[in-house]
Amino acid sequence: MSDNELGLFLRTRREAVSPAEVGLPEGQRRRTPGLRRAEVAMLAGVSVEYLIRLEQGRDRHPSPPVLSALADTLRLSPRERVHLHQLTKGMSGFSCGAAENGPNRTVRPTIRAILDQLEPAPAAITNRFTEVLACTEGYRKLMAPSGLFEQGEPANVARFVFTHPGARELYPDWDSAADKLVASLKQGPFRADPMVAALVDELTVTAGSAFTDRLASLPGLPPSGGINRISHPEAGTLRLAYESLDLSIDDDQSLYVLLPADEASATALDRLVGRHPGGLRAVAS
Repeated sequence: MSDNELGLFLRTRREAVSPAEVGLPEGQRRRTPGLRRAEVAMLAGVSVEYLIRLEQGRDRHPSPPVLSALADTLRLSPRERVHLHQLTKGMSGFSCGAAENGPNRTVRPTIRAILDQLEPAPAAITNRFTEVLACTEGYRKLMAPSGLFEQGEPANVARFVFTHPGARELYPDWDSAADKLVASLKQGPFRADPMVAALVDELTVTAGSAFTDRLASLPGLPPSGGINRISHPEAGTLRLAYESLDLSIDDDQSLYVLLPADEASATALDRLVGRHPGGLRAVAS
């Protein structure tokens, strides 16, 4: 399996930028989505041969000025720029020590108190191993009926999504949920973390191509927010706006919060968590 995450990221971002976005004519007979390698090389001030070496993984140590030029050309967001630089550090053996220590499973009391304040909203603290380390009762009532916690705690969301039949019933847009989980696993140390590597190997066997195809094609940069559709056995279909907020680098954890995206979902979620109408207000979507 390829470990060329830098090349994968550069290629997928190149294919996502249209010629019009960088001031080039669309032209005819474009056989590739987005920009051609020659166009990126010209705009970034590098040779086509060098860009090919980067995308193919034959050169994994571009200089900071080259990275900045590529980031400008590919119209990367601040978050994507940070990810690009992290990928090159990972290639050079850079580590902040987190991979050696494994995922942090200790949730600080202050963070647990924040979860208490978020009730009745579904919210959870997760680590990069996609384990649910702590959650609100609202989250438990939302997720437990589909089987997330059946394999013991801490529950592992990636294992649930790819191997539990209840996940495909819970998520009508299962493909999108699976994409996000693979991108989450590929963030940060990825295979340099023995526990993440072991989970990846496990899912390679248990989930097969549904997992491995995504592993080979998706860059490790999941969206930090959006809308999830959930088909709940008791509450029916829910549209939930989600936000994933990174805690401090020392925690190496994220706060994941779900809020109703429309009034119908707010009413159904209120009933599910046992709160009076209006306890959870819909957010603009």
